[in-house]
Parts: sequence; C-alpha cells; structure tokens
Amino acid sequence: MGKKKIVVALGHRALGATLPEQKEATRRTAKVIADLVEAGADIVISHSNAPQVGMIHTAMNEFGKSHPNYTHAPMSVCSAMSQGYIGYDLQNSIREELLNRGIYKPVCTVLTQVTVDPYDDAFHKPVKVIGRYMTEAEAEEEEEKGNYVVKEEQGYRRIVAAPRPQEVIEIDSIKALLAAGQIVIAAGGGGIPVLQQGTQLRGASAVIEKDYASGKMAEALDADELLILTSVEKVSLSFNTEQEELLGEISVAEAKEYMGQGQFEPNTMLPKVEASAEFVGKKEGRRAVITSIDKAREGYLGKTGTIIR
Repeated sequence: MGKKKIVVALGHRALGATLPEQKEATRRTAKVIADLVEAGADIVISHSNAPQVGMIHTAMNEFGKSHPNYTHAPMSVCSAMSQGYIGYDLQNSIREELLNRGIYKPVCTVLTQVTVDPYDDAFHKPVKVIGRYMTEAEAEEEEEKGNYVVKEEQGYRRIVAAPRPQEVIEIDSIKALLAAGQIVIAAGGGGIPVLQQGTQLRGASAVIEKDYASGKMAEALDADELLILTSVEKVSLSFNTEQEELLGEISVAEAKEYMGQGQFEPNTMLPKVEASAEFVGKKEGRRAVITSIDKAREGYLGKTGTIIR
C-alpha cells in the first residue's frame, strides 16, 4: 500500500476522562498512531474533548464564583484550553512511541478555530450538556444571562448549541505542516467555534461535533481517507436487538438510505456515518472507515470495520 493522507478521528476511549486516565490512554493511543505511520499513512489527528472541556468549564466557572474580579470563562476559551491540554499529552506520547521504534517524525498541535453559521438552527435547539450540576437558583441566574439549562434528576445543567462546522480557519497551516512530514493534531473537540464578523473572529457559545469537523477538515485537506475510531468494530443496523446486523463495506447511497430509516442513534453513531458519507460523496476515490481503536490498523488496511466508498 502506498502513502495515503488520512484524518484519524479519536473518540473518548482514546483519551480517558481524568488527568491520570488521559496520561495512560494517550500512551495506548500513541501505539495505534505509530502502527498507522508504519503502515504508510500521513496523518492528521482530530479528537473528542467532552469530559475534558466539561472539567475545564466547571473549574474556571467555580474559580470565577470565588473570585469576583475574574469573569467566567466562555465556552470558546474552555475549548481552546482543552485542545492545548489534550494535544500536550497526545503529541508527547506519540513522539515517544515513534522514537522508541526508531522513527523520527515531528508531532505538533494546532489550536484550531472553526467557523459556524450564526443563523444555524442549532442555536435555538441546544443539545450538548456541559458543566456541573446547579441548584435551581443558579440555573435561574444562567437563564438570566441568556444561557440555556436543562433539569435532570440530580439538578440543573447548562446546555449549549452544536452547530455544523463551516470552515477550518487554520487549514493552510495544517496543510503546510502535513506537507513537511509532520503528524498534526488539529480541530480538537470539533474546533473552537467562532463567528466571522468582518476580519474578526468571535467565540461562539457552542460546541462542534468532532465527527462533522473531522469530515470537513478531511475534505479541505483532500485526504484519501477518514478513519473514525470508536468503541465498536463495525456499525450495526437494528443495534442491540435480535435483528442486529453488522455492516461491512457499503456505498454512500446505502449509508444515506440507512440514515433515512433512522438506524443510527442521533448523538453517537449518526454523526460518524453522516460525516463519512458526506466526505466520500464529495470526490471519487475517497474512503471512510468506522471501527474500534483496537482495530485501527486492520481498518486502515481494509480488513475490518464499516467501510464507506
């Protein structure tokens, strides 16, 4: 197999949820990335950040409550912090693993901004739960600020919008680094959501689904493959029922048909399948693979996973 340009989208399992878990998880993930390098891939990595950005958001806002001279941290700032924190552990683990295998290949993290449409319907229908549980009084304070909250069994939590990504701002930098032979970690957590206002970029109170951002970045890079690593080896139809059917190789048309049937859970598998179908459908010869992180190399080699052509 010749050199291929791929975007690898890492899920929660690749990163863990706490500081010690992340340290350990990124060491395991580094072995997966090194295997792909040895198999001939030029790699850009994207990743999820839900536990990490939630932890940062909670910590920063608790600090703001205790120190009146400090303002609360907006979601865009928390997203930027999570990119740096995750990228720090991930790039160091990958660098170490590559050097241990006798491979010198620089690894870097790019703090990545992704524009969103201010008129996206998602801003009127927020779905992503973020931060700690609040009391009813605290929830009312949040609503007075114009934020959305949702009531759960243990209390109230803030919810934010998840608009679709439009443009990866730092795409030219990512292209240059990739062309120079580097492994690039970019668009972490779906990217820092920003609104374009003239020449200014302003942070949006939102999060971006990392699978959609990964597909958008893969398209902008003209990648050969989008490799989405998750917790299952293959995508299923009729998931968790007696009629469950594992999907091997399918076409974009078949993927769209299954999506139309409502086969995939909206907040987990649907974004992966939809982002894959959109990426592959834009240009002939592309491929998307959805598989487990344990089967990444086999998926890249076309031996397992759900493959969309």
